[in-house]
Amino acid sequence: MKRLLAASALLLALPAFAAQTPTGQWTVHSNIGGNQSDEVCNFVVADNKITGTCNVQGKDEQVTGTVDGNKATWQHAMTYNNIQMTLVYTGTIADSDKIAGNVLVQPFKVDGLFTATPGIAPPSSQSASSGWSQYPTRDPHTPGFVAAKELPDGAIPPVNADGNFILGPTHRPAPEVAVQPGVPRGKVIEFVMNSTESKIYPGVARDPGTFGMPDPTDPAKLIVTTSHPAPYTRHVLVYVPSQYKPGTTMPFIAGEDVADQPLYNALDELIAQHRIPAMVAILIGPGGGDAQGSERGLELDTMSGLYAEWVEKEVLPRVEAEAHVKLTRDPNGRAAMGASSSGAAALAMAWYHPELYHRVLSYSGTFLNQQWPYNPEAPHGAWEFPEHLVPDSPAKPIRIWMEVGDADALDPNVMRDHMHDSVVANERLAAALANKGYHYQFIFARHAGHGDADVRVQTLPEALEFLWQGYPIGKK
Repeated sequence: MKRLLAASALLLALPAFAAQTPTGQWTVHSNIGGNQSDEVCNFVVADNKITGTCNVQGKDEQVTGTVDGNKATWQHAMTYNNIQMTLVYTGTIADSDKIAGNVLVQPFKVDGLFTATPGIAPPSSQSASSGWSQYPTRDPHTPGFVAAKELPDGAIPPVNADGNFILGPTHRPAPEVAVQPGVPRGKVIEFVMNSTESKIYPGVARDPGTFGMPDPTDPAKLIVTTSHPAPYTRHVLVYVPSQYKPGTTMPFIAGEDVADQPLYNALDELIAQHRIPAMVAILIGPGGGDAQGSERGLELDTMSGLYAEWVEKEVLPRVEAEAHVKLTRDPNGRAAMGASSSGAAALAMAWYHPELYHRVLSYSGTFLNQQWPYNPEAPHGAWEFPEHLVPDSPAKPIRIWMEVGDADALDPNVMRDHMHDSVVANERLAAALANKGYHYQFIFARHAGHGDADVRVQTLPEALEFLWQGYPIGKK
Protein backbone atom coordinates (compact mmCIF):
# COMPACT_ATOMS: atom_id res chain seq x y z
CA MET A 1 0.00 0.00 0.00
CA LYS A 2 2.99 2.49 -0.13
CA ARG A 3 2.22 3.28 -3.72
CA LEU A 4 -1.03 4.66 -2.39
CA LEU A 5 0.71 7.19 -0.11
CA ALA A 6 3.42 7.88 -2.65
CA ALA A 7 0.81 8.79 -5.25
CA SER A 8 -0.38 12.40 -5.47
CA ALA A 9 -3.90 12.59 -4.06
CA LEU A 10 -7.07 12.70 -6.14
CA LEU A 11 -8.58 16.17 -6.37
CA LEU A 12 -12.28 16.88 -6.52
CA ALA A 13 -14.24 20.09 -6.68
CA LEU A 14 -17.60 21.59 -5.85
CA PRO A 15 -19.15 24.96 -6.59
CA ALA A 16 -20.06 27.43 -3.89
CA PHE A 17 -23.57 26.16 -3.53
CA ALA A 18 -25.11 29.07 -1.70
CA ALA A 19 -23.99 31.86 -4.03
CA GLN A 20 -22.63 30.32 -7.20
CA THR A 21 -24.07 28.46 -10.15
CA PRO A 22 -23.87 24.81 -9.12
CA THR A 23 -22.30 23.77 -12.41
CA GLY A 24 -18.78 24.55 -13.51
CA GLN A 25 -15.09 23.87 -13.22
CA TRP A 26 -13.39 23.81 -9.87
CA THR A 27 -9.97 22.89 -8.52
CA VAL A 28 -9.35 20.91 -5.38
CA HIS A 29 -5.98 20.91 -3.70
CA SER A 30 -5.51 17.70 -1.67
CA ASN A 31 -2.87 16.49 0.72
CA ILE A 32 -2.73 12.80 1.61
CA GLY A 33 0.22 11.64 3.66
CA GLY A 34 2.30 14.67 2.69
CA ASN A 35 1.67 14.17 -1.05
CA GLN A 36 -0.10 17.05 -2.74
CA SER A 37 -1.93 17.39 -6.03
CA ASP A 38 -4.37 19.58 -7.99
CA GLU A 39 -7.02 18.50 -10.49
CA VAL A 40 -9.90 20.14 -12.29
CA CYS A 41 -13.40 18.72 -11.96
CA ASN A 42 -16.88 19.48 -13.32
CA PHE A 43 -19.88 19.19 -11.02
CA VAL A 44 -23.63 19.69 -11.08
CA VAL A 45 -25.79 20.01 -7.97
CA ALA A 46 -29.58 19.65 -8.18
CA ASP A 47 -32.10 18.77 -5.47
CA ASN A 48 -29.25 18.52 -2.96
CA LYS A 49 -27.63 15.76 -5.01
CA ILE A 50 -24.15 15.97 -6.46
CA THR A 51 -23.28 14.51 -9.85
CA GLY A 52 -20.52 15.14 -12.32
CA THR A 53 -17.05 13.99 -13.19
CA CYS A 54 -13.47 14.42 -12.14
CA ASN A 55 -10.70 13.60 -14.55
CA VAL A 56 -8.30 11.10 -13.00
CA GLN A 57 -5.29 9.96 -15.00
CA GLY A 58 -7.05 10.96 -18.21
CA LYS A 59 -10.31 9.22 -17.33
CA ASP A 60 -13.54 10.92 -16.25
CA GLU A 61 -14.75 9.34 -13.01
CA GLN A 62 -18.43 9.62 -12.08
CA VAL A 63 -19.13 11.33 -8.76
CA THR A 64 -22.16 11.04 -6.48
CA GLY A 65 -22.94 12.83 -3.26
CA THR A 66 -25.25 15.02 -1.24
CA VAL A 67 -25.47 18.55 0.17
CA ASP A 68 -26.99 19.17 3.59
CA GLY A 69 -26.90 22.83 4.57
CA ASN A 70 -23.27 23.88 4.49
CA LYS A 71 -22.03 20.28 4.55
CA ALA A 72 -21.12 18.38 1.39
CA THR A 73 -20.22 14.70 1.07
CA TRP A 74 -19.31 12.96 -2.15
CA GLN A 75 -17.47 9.91 -3.37
CA HIS A 76 -16.42 8.02 -6.44
CA ALA A 77 -14.67 4.80 -7.32
CA MET A 78 -11.40 4.73 -9.18
CA THR A 79 -8.80 2.26 -10.34
CA TYR A 80 -5.23 3.11 -9.48
CA ASN A 81 -2.44 0.76 -10.45
CA ASN A 82 -5.09 -1.92 -11.11
CA ILE A 83 -6.37 -1.53 -7.55
CA GLN A 84 -10.02 -0.63 -6.95
CA MET A 85 -10.63 2.03 -4.35
CA THR A 86 -13.18 4.63 -3.32
CA LEU A 87 -12.46 8.20 -2.30
CA VAL A 88 -14.90 9.81 0.12
CA TYR A 89 -14.85 13.58 0.62
CA THR A 90 -16.56 15.39 3.50
CA GLY A 91 -16.32 19.17 3.58
CA THR A 92 -17.78 22.44 4.81
CA ILE A 93 -18.98 25.05 2.31
CA ALA A 94 -17.60 28.45 3.31
CA ASP A 95 -18.99 31.85 2.33
CA SER A 96 -15.70 32.70 0.63
CA ASP A 97 -16.37 30.33 -2.28
CA LYS A 98 -14.33 27.57 -0.74
CA ILE A 99 -14.97 24.03 0.48
CA ALA A 100 -12.56 22.42 2.92
CA GLY A 101 -12.55 19.11 4.74
CA ASN A 102 -11.25 15.56 4.87
CA VAL A 103 -10.76 12.91 2.20
CA LEU A 104 -10.75 9.21 3.06
CA VAL A 105 -9.36 6.49 0.78
CA GLN A 106 -11.26 3.23 1.23
CA PRO A 107 -10.76 0.39 1.96
CA PHE A 108 -7.30 1.44 3.09
CA LYS A 109 -8.42 3.96 5.74
CA VAL A 110 -5.86 6.49 4.53
CA ASP A 111 -6.99 10.06 5.04
CA GLY A 112 -5.97 13.59 4.20
CA LEU A 113 -7.20 17.17 3.72
CA PHE A 114 -8.60 19.01 0.72
CA THR A 115 -9.57 22.55 -0.25
CA ALA A 116 -11.79 23.32 -3.27
CA THR A 117 -11.74 26.70 -5.04
CA PRO A 118 -13.69 27.87 -8.09
CA GLY A 119 -12.17 27.81 -11.56
CA ILE A 120 -8.90 26.33 -12.75
CA ALA A 121 -6.22 27.22 -10.24
CA PRO A 122 -2.49 27.02 -10.97
CA PRO A 123 -0.93 23.91 -9.41
CA SER A 124 0.75 24.18 -6.03
CA SER A 125 4.52 24.45 -6.22
CA GLN A 126 4.77 21.14 -4.37
CA SER A 127 2.09 19.30 -6.27
CA ALA A 128 1.72 17.40 -9.50
CA SER A 129 -1.05 18.69 -11.74
CA SER A 130 -1.60 15.23 -13.16
CA GLY A 131 -2.91 13.96 -9.83
CA TRP A 132 -1.83 10.43 -8.97
CA SER A 133 1.86 10.23 -9.82
CA GLN A 134 3.47 7.56 -11.96
CA TYR A 135 6.77 5.94 -11.13
CA PRO A 136 9.47 5.37 -13.75
CA THR A 137 9.66 2.01 -15.51
CA ARG A 138 12.81 0.09 -14.71
CA ASP A 139 14.65 -2.41 -16.92
CA PRO A 140 15.14 -5.84 -15.29
CA HIS A 141 18.50 -6.06 -17.08
CA THR A 142 19.84 -2.92 -15.40
CA PRO A 143 23.48 -3.38 -14.31
CA GLY A 144 23.54 -4.51 -10.69
CA PHE A 145 20.16 -6.25 -10.87
CA VAL A 146 20.04 -10.02 -10.47
CA ALA A 147 20.34 -12.22 -13.53
CA ALA A 148 16.83 -13.45 -14.30
CA LYS A 149 15.14 -15.75 -16.80
CA GLU A 150 12.88 -13.92 -19.24
CA LEU A 151 9.61 -15.82 -19.58
CA PRO A 152 7.35 -15.78 -22.64
CA ASP A 153 4.59 -13.21 -22.32
CA GLY A 154 1.77 -14.65 -20.22
CA ALA A 155 3.89 -17.49 -18.81
CA ILE A 156 4.69 -18.02 -15.13
CA PRO A 157 7.59 -19.89 -13.53
CA PRO A 158 7.48 -23.57 -12.57
CA VAL A 159 6.12 -24.10 -9.07
CA ASN A 160 9.26 -25.93 -7.95
CA ALA A 161 11.93 -23.63 -9.40
CA ASP A 162 14.12 -21.40 -7.24
CA GLY A 163 15.61 -18.24 -8.70
CA ASN A 164 14.75 -15.04 -10.54
CA PHE A 165 12.16 -14.67 -13.30
CA ILE A 166 10.84 -11.86 -15.51
CA LEU A 167 7.14 -11.83 -16.36
CA GLY A 168 5.96 -10.39 -19.65
CA PRO A 169 3.65 -7.35 -19.82
CA THR A 170 0.38 -9.28 -20.20
CA HIS A 171 -1.22 -10.33 -16.92
CA ARG A 172 -4.29 -12.48 -17.44
CA PRO A 173 -6.02 -13.95 -14.38
CA ALA A 174 -5.11 -17.53 -13.59
CA PRO A 175 -8.15 -19.80 -13.97
CA GLU A 176 -7.86 -20.84 -10.33
CA VAL A 177 -8.76 -17.35 -9.05
CA ALA A 178 -12.26 -17.62 -10.53
CA VAL A 179 -15.06 -19.73 -9.08
CA GLN A 180 -14.88 -23.19 -10.66
CA PRO A 181 -18.03 -25.31 -10.95
CA GLY A 182 -18.07 -28.45 -8.85
CA VAL A 183 -15.21 -27.36 -6.58
CA PRO A 184 -15.99 -27.55 -2.84
CA ARG A 185 -16.19 -24.06 -1.38
CA GLY A 186 -14.70 -23.04 1.92
CA LYS A 187 -16.52 -20.75 4.32
CA VAL A 188 -15.48 -17.32 5.56
CA ILE A 189 -15.98 -16.10 9.10
CA GLU A 190 -15.62 -12.41 9.96
CA PHE A 191 -15.08 -10.76 13.33
CA VAL A 192 -14.05 -7.35 14.66
CA MET A 193 -11.10 -6.40 16.86
CA ASN A 194 -11.07 -3.09 18.73
CA SER A 195 -8.05 -1.20 20.00
CA THR A 196 -9.49 -1.19 23.52
CA GLU A 197 -9.01 -4.97 23.59
CA SER A 198 -5.30 -4.89 22.71
CA LYS A 199 -2.47 -4.84 25.22
CA ILE A 200 0.13 -4.59 22.44
CA TYR A 201 -1.40 -2.08 20.01
CA PRO A 202 -3.67 0.35 21.91
CA GLY A 203 -3.80 2.62 18.85
CA VAL A 204 -2.12 5.67 17.30
CA ALA A 205 -3.01 7.98 14.42
CA ARG A 206 -1.44 10.85 12.52
CA ASP A 207 -3.50 13.99 12.03
CA PRO A 208 -5.19 14.15 8.58
CA GLY A 209 -3.21 15.98 5.93
CA THR A 210 0.04 15.83 7.89
CA PHE A 211 3.13 13.72 7.50
CA GLY A 212 6.56 14.63 8.80
CA MET A 213 9.85 16.28 7.90
CA PRO A 214 13.28 14.75 7.43
CA ASP A 215 15.66 15.38 10.29
CA PRO A 216 17.99 18.15 9.06
CA THR A 217 20.90 16.39 10.76
CA ASP A 218 20.10 12.95 9.35
CA PRO A 219 17.95 12.45 6.21
CA ALA A 220 17.41 8.80 7.19
CA LYS A 221 15.24 9.95 10.12
CA LEU A 222 11.74 11.39 9.85
CA ILE A 223 10.41 13.78 12.48
CA VAL A 224 6.69 13.22 13.06
CA THR A 225 4.99 15.62 15.48
CA THR A 226 1.32 14.97 14.72
CA SER A 227 0.98 11.34 15.82
CA HIS A 228 -1.03 10.68 18.97
CA PRO A 229 -3.03 7.93 20.71
CA ALA A 230 -6.25 7.11 18.87
CA PRO A 231 -8.70 4.20 18.80
CA TYR A 232 -9.20 1.92 15.82
CA THR A 233 -11.40 -0.95 14.69
CA ARG A 234 -10.28 -3.71 12.36
CA HIS A 235 -12.02 -6.60 10.65
CA VAL A 236 -10.52 -10.08 10.42
CA LEU A 237 -11.63 -12.60 7.79
CA VAL A 238 -10.98 -16.30 8.28
CA TYR A 239 -11.23 -18.78 5.40
CA VAL A 240 -11.89 -22.37 6.50
CA PRO A 241 -11.63 -25.02 3.76
CA SER A 242 -14.52 -27.39 3.20
CA GLN A 243 -12.15 -30.27 3.95
CA TYR A 244 -11.66 -29.18 7.57
CA LYS A 245 -12.63 -31.80 10.13
CA PRO A 246 -13.49 -30.36 13.56
CA GLY A 247 -10.84 -31.05 16.14
CA THR A 248 -7.99 -31.52 13.68
CA THR A 249 -5.01 -29.15 13.54
CA MET A 250 -4.57 -27.09 10.38
CA PRO A 251 -1.71 -25.25 8.69
CA PHE A 252 -2.47 -21.63 7.89
CA ILE A 253 -1.43 -18.53 6.00
CA ALA A 254 -1.92 -15.12 7.63
CA GLY A 255 -1.35 -11.48 6.78
CA GLU A 256 -2.71 -8.27 5.29
CA ASP A 257 -3.32 -6.67 1.89
CA VAL A 258 -3.91 -9.81 -0.19
CA ALA A 259 -7.25 -9.71 -2.05
CA ASP A 260 -9.76 -11.93 -0.29
CA GLN A 261 -12.02 -13.47 -2.95
CA PRO A 262 -9.26 -14.40 -5.45
CA LEU A 263 -7.36 -15.95 -2.55
CA TYR A 264 -10.40 -17.94 -1.41
CA ASN A 265 -11.08 -19.17 -4.94
CA ALA A 266 -7.45 -20.17 -5.46
CA LEU A 267 -7.39 -22.05 -2.16
CA ASP A 268 -10.61 -23.87 -3.03
CA GLU A 269 -9.20 -24.99 -6.37
CA LEU A 270 -5.65 -25.83 -5.29
CA ILE A 271 -6.77 -27.74 -2.20
CA ALA A 272 -9.33 -29.72 -4.22
CA GLN A 273 -6.63 -30.66 -6.73
CA HIS A 274 -4.21 -31.64 -3.94
CA ARG A 275 -1.69 -29.07 -5.15
CA ILE A 276 -1.40 -27.52 -1.68
CA PRO A 277 -2.41 -28.75 1.76
CA ALA A 278 -5.84 -27.88 3.10
CA MET A 279 -5.26 -24.76 5.18
CA VAL A 280 -6.89 -21.87 6.99
CA ALA A 281 -6.33 -18.34 5.64
CA ILE A 282 -6.41 -15.34 7.98
CA LEU A 283 -6.80 -11.87 6.46
CA ILE A 284 -6.13 -9.17 9.04
CA GLY A 285 -7.64 -5.76 8.37
CA PRO A 286 -5.53 -2.61 8.78
CA GLY A 287 -5.56 -0.60 11.96
CA GLY A 288 -5.80 2.67 10.07
CA GLY A 289 -3.68 5.19 8.19
CA ASP A 290 -0.39 4.43 6.49
CA ALA A 291 3.33 5.06 6.88
CA GLN A 292 5.12 6.79 9.73
CA GLY A 293 3.00 7.95 12.66
CA SER A 294 0.01 5.76 11.80
CA GLU A 295 -1.26 2.54 13.35
CA ARG A 296 -0.65 0.61 10.14
CA GLY A 297 2.87 1.99 9.87
CA LEU A 298 3.65 1.24 13.51
CA GLU A 299 2.53 -2.36 13.14
CA LEU A 300 3.94 -3.24 9.74
CA ASP A 301 7.08 -1.09 9.32
CA THR A 302 8.59 -1.67 12.75
CA MET A 303 11.67 -3.90 12.60
CA SER A 304 11.05 -6.30 15.45
CA GLY A 305 9.08 -9.40 16.31
CA LEU A 306 6.25 -7.41 17.91
CA TYR A 307 3.76 -7.80 15.06
CA ALA A 308 4.25 -11.58 15.01
CA GLU A 309 3.84 -11.62 18.78
CA TRP A 310 0.60 -9.63 18.50
CA VAL A 311 -0.72 -12.09 15.91
CA GLU A 312 0.28 -14.99 18.15
CA LYS A 313 -1.17 -13.62 21.38
CA GLU A 314 -4.21 -11.66 20.26
CA VAL A 315 -5.26 -12.63 16.73
CA LEU A 316 -4.81 -16.41 16.54
CA PRO A 317 -6.70 -17.14 19.80
CA ARG A 318 -9.63 -15.11 18.44
CA VAL A 319 -9.43 -16.95 15.13
CA GLU A 320 -9.62 -20.32 16.87
CA ALA A 321 -12.53 -19.19 19.03
CA GLU A 322 -14.54 -17.42 16.32
CA ALA A 323 -13.96 -19.89 13.47
CA HIS A 324 -13.87 -23.02 15.66
CA VAL A 325 -10.59 -24.28 14.23
CA LYS A 326 -7.31 -25.53 15.67
CA LEU A 327 -4.17 -23.97 14.19
CA THR A 328 -0.82 -25.70 13.99
CA ARG A 329 2.10 -24.61 16.16
CA ASP A 330 4.55 -26.14 13.67
CA PRO A 331 6.42 -23.25 11.94
CA ASN A 332 6.72 -25.34 8.79
CA GLY A 333 2.92 -25.27 8.57
CA ARG A 334 2.65 -21.49 8.99
CA ALA A 335 3.00 -18.87 6.27
CA ALA A 336 3.01 -15.07 6.49
CA MET A 337 1.85 -13.00 3.53
CA GLY A 338 1.35 -9.42 2.50
CA ALA A 339 1.82 -6.63 -0.01
CA SER A 340 3.67 -3.35 0.35
CA SER A 341 4.34 -2.74 4.06
CA SER A 342 2.62 -5.99 5.01
CA GLY A 343 4.99 -7.80 2.64
CA ALA A 344 7.90 -6.44 4.66
CA ALA A 345 6.03 -7.33 7.85
CA ALA A 346 5.58 -10.91 6.60
CA LEU A 347 9.33 -11.29 6.27
CA ALA A 348 9.83 -9.68 9.69
CA MET A 349 7.41 -12.20 11.22
CA ALA A 350 9.54 -15.10 9.99
CA TRP A 351 12.90 -13.38 10.44
CA TYR A 352 12.43 -12.40 14.08
CA HIS A 353 10.39 -15.49 14.94
CA PRO A 354 11.55 -18.43 12.81
CA GLU A 355 10.18 -20.68 15.53
CA LEU A 356 6.73 -19.46 14.43
CA TYR A 357 6.92 -19.03 10.62
CA HIS A 358 8.96 -20.69 7.86
CA ARG A 359 7.13 -19.41 4.76
CA VAL A 360 6.77 -15.87 3.38
CA LEU A 361 4.78 -14.48 0.42
CA SER A 362 5.36 -10.84 -0.55
CA TYR A 363 3.95 -8.66 -3.31
CA SER A 364 5.83 -5.36 -3.76
CA GLY A 365 7.42 -5.73 -0.35
CA THR A 366 8.26 -2.32 1.10
CA PHE A 367 11.76 -3.19 2.24
CA LEU A 368 12.36 0.52 2.73
CA ASN A 369 13.32 2.96 5.46
CA GLN A 370 9.75 3.44 6.72
CA GLN A 371 10.20 2.55 10.39
CA TRP A 372 8.90 4.95 13.02
CA PRO A 373 9.79 5.62 15.78
CA TYR A 374 13.49 5.45 15.00
CA ASN A 375 15.20 2.28 16.19
CA PRO A 376 19.01 2.37 16.47
CA GLU A 377 19.12 -1.44 16.30
CA ALA A 378 17.69 -1.22 12.76
CA PRO A 379 18.43 2.40 11.82
CA HIS A 380 17.36 1.98 8.18
CA GLY A 381 14.10 0.17 8.83
CA ALA A 382 13.23 -2.69 6.47
CA TRP A 383 15.99 -1.51 4.11
CA GLU A 384 18.17 -3.38 6.60
CA PHE A 385 16.93 -6.69 5.16
CA PRO A 386 18.85 -6.38 1.88
CA GLU A 387 21.49 -4.04 3.30
CA HIS A 388 22.67 -5.93 6.40
CA LEU A 389 20.37 -8.51 7.94
CA VAL A 390 20.19 -11.14 5.20
CA PRO A 391 23.77 -10.67 3.86
CA ASP A 392 25.37 -10.62 7.32
CA SER A 393 23.38 -13.36 9.08
CA PRO A 394 23.40 -17.15 8.83
CA ALA A 395 20.60 -18.45 6.63
CA LYS A 396 17.32 -19.04 8.44
CA PRO A 397 14.77 -21.80 7.69
CA ILE A 398 12.58 -19.50 5.58
CA ARG A 399 11.12 -20.18 2.13
CA ILE A 400 10.21 -16.98 0.24
CA TRP A 401 8.13 -16.04 -2.79
CA MET A 402 8.44 -12.35 -3.69
CA GLU A 403 7.42 -10.00 -6.51
CA VAL A 404 8.10 -6.43 -7.63
CA GLY A 405 6.75 -4.39 -10.54
CA ASP A 406 8.88 -2.60 -13.10
CA ALA A 407 7.10 0.65 -12.15
CA ASP A 408 7.07 0.03 -8.41
CA ALA A 409 7.38 2.71 -5.73
CA LEU A 410 10.27 5.18 -5.85
CA ASP A 411 10.64 7.94 -3.24
CA PRO A 412 6.97 7.72 -2.18
CA ASN A 413 7.21 10.52 0.39
CA VAL A 414 9.31 13.52 1.42
CA MET A 415 12.33 11.46 2.48
CA ARG A 416 15.26 11.50 0.05
CA ASP A 417 17.62 9.11 1.79
CA HIS A 418 18.30 6.72 -1.13
CA MET A 419 16.46 4.00 0.81
CA HIS A 420 13.00 4.39 -0.74
CA ASP A 421 13.26 2.46 -4.01
CA SER A 422 11.12 -0.69 -3.95
CA VAL A 423 12.64 -2.12 -7.14
CA VAL A 424 16.20 -1.76 -5.91
CA ALA A 425 15.26 -3.08 -2.45
CA ASN A 426 13.66 -6.24 -3.85
CA GLU A 427 16.48 -6.76 -6.34
CA ARG A 428 19.09 -6.48 -3.61
CA LEU A 429 17.10 -8.77 -1.34
CA ALA A 430 16.89 -11.40 -4.10
CA ALA A 431 20.66 -11.22 -4.56
CA ALA A 432 21.24 -11.60 -0.82
CA LEU A 433 18.87 -14.59 -0.60
CA ALA A 434 20.66 -16.28 -3.50
CA ASN A 435 24.07 -15.71 -1.94
CA LYS A 436 22.89 -17.30 1.30
CA GLY A 437 21.35 -20.32 -0.41
CA TYR A 438 17.69 -19.65 0.45
CA HIS A 439 14.86 -21.39 -1.33
CA TYR A 440 13.20 -18.40 -2.94
CA GLN A 441 11.46 -17.31 -6.11
CA PHE A 442 11.68 -13.68 -7.21
CA ILE A 443 9.33 -12.29 -9.85
CA PHE A 444 10.11 -9.07 -11.74
CA ALA A 445 6.83 -8.15 -13.47
CA ARG A 446 6.82 -5.97 -16.56
CA HIS A 447 4.02 -3.41 -17.01
CA ALA A 448 3.25 -3.55 -13.30
CA GLY A 449 3.11 -1.10 -10.45
CA HIS A 450 3.09 -1.26 -6.70
CA GLY A 451 0.95 -4.12 -5.39
CA ASP A 452 -0.36 -4.62 -8.91
CA ALA A 453 -3.75 -6.36 -8.79
CA ASP A 454 -3.43 -7.89 -12.27
CA VAL A 455 -0.11 -9.47 -11.38
CA ARG A 456 -1.60 -10.88 -8.19
CA VAL A 457 -4.44 -12.70 -9.91
CA GLN A 458 -2.03 -13.99 -12.55
CA THR A 459 0.55 -15.35 -10.12
CA LEU A 460 -1.24 -16.14 -6.85
CA PRO A 461 -1.90 -19.86 -7.51
CA GLU A 462 1.70 -20.48 -8.60
CA ALA A 463 2.99 -18.44 -5.64
CA LEU A 464 0.97 -20.57 -3.20
CA GLU A 465 2.21 -23.79 -4.78
CA PHE A 466 5.82 -22.65 -4.63
CA LEU A 467 5.39 -21.45 -1.06
CA TRP A 468 4.09 -24.81 0.19
CA GLN A 469 6.65 -27.01 -1.56
CA GLY A 470 7.91 -29.69 0.82
CA TYR A 471 4.84 -29.67 3.06
CA PRO A 472 2.97 -33.00 2.92
CA ILE A 473 -0.45 -32.71 1.32
CA GLY A 474 -3.05 -33.66 3.89
CA LYS A 475 -0.71 -33.24 6.88
CA LYS A 476 -2.53 -31.94 9.93
